[in-house]
Amino acid sequence: MSASMMMMWVSFAGMIALFLAIGLILLSRYKLKGVLAVIVAFIAYIFLILGGFIIGFVVLRGPTS
Repeated sequence: MSASMMMMWVSFAGMIALFLAIGLILLSRYKLKGVLAVIVAFIAYIFLILGGFIIGFVVLRGPTS
């Protein structure tokens, strides 16, 4: 697999992590209560940080040859 294709799949993983973070944050704020809401929000923020790092890595790495 070429470096360009690998970076494409890595960026897809980052986007999926960000979409999961959005969904889990909305779920924890509007549907869940108590300790479960805190646990789901914590997991969502981990996905948010992870997705941000992945997308930042892909963008800062620049174009591939």
